[in-house]
Amino acid sequence: MTPERSDRLLKVLNKRQNNLTVVLENVFDPHNISAVMRSCDAVGIQDIYILNTKIPRHKKWGVRSSSSASKWLSIHQYTDVLQCFEVLRKKYDRILSTHLDEGAVNVFEVDFTRSVALVFGNEHSGVSEDIRKLSDGNFIIPQAGIIQSLNISVACAVTIYEAYRQKWLAGHYKNRSLAEPQYSTLLKEWGFHTLPHNICDDK
Repeated sequence: MTPERSDRLLKVLNKRQNNLTVVLENVFDPHNISAVMRSCDAVGIQDIYILNTKIPRHKKWGVRSSSSASKWLSIHQYTDVLQCFEVLRKKYDRILSTHLDEGAVNVFEVDFTRSVALVFGNEHSGVSEDIRKLSDGNFIIPQAGIIQSLNISVACAVTIYEAYRQKWLAGHYKNRSLAEPQYSTLLKEWGFHTLPHNICDDK
């Protein structure tokens, strides 16, 4: 590995966020999932969760959409809702679903400086009622057009870039947030056979 590539990978890894994740429930199109992965990588989300309760487990993603983003992410697939949520509850303080109802809050009013998991439903019916009951609340993306819906990958990108904006202003990207042993595990997965000398946080 060249020094230039090593420096780049370390800068990326040191900006990965441990308190923000995306959960995709029964998303059919692997290209939509891959587009979400690409956006997650762009804003420093490391872990994403794929929940398949009504469709078969995904075996591959849309390569052209992801531009190999899946290689750099930690992807967790579940077929059991309760098992998935048990894992999420241990790591994230709040679980919010994207769903339009009377109690839903504007995405720009969500405090993304807190630890949060964001659930996006499938292309046809959105987040299921079972998931909404398990979540802590719902949020919506405000729109001014006639068609009051967005493609799931677009909706996810809009949401997590608002999270990126808030977290950037709050200084969350200034210091490393991933804890051991995940940080060391990712170093090995990303091709570091020995601990780099410049392992300190990138300022």
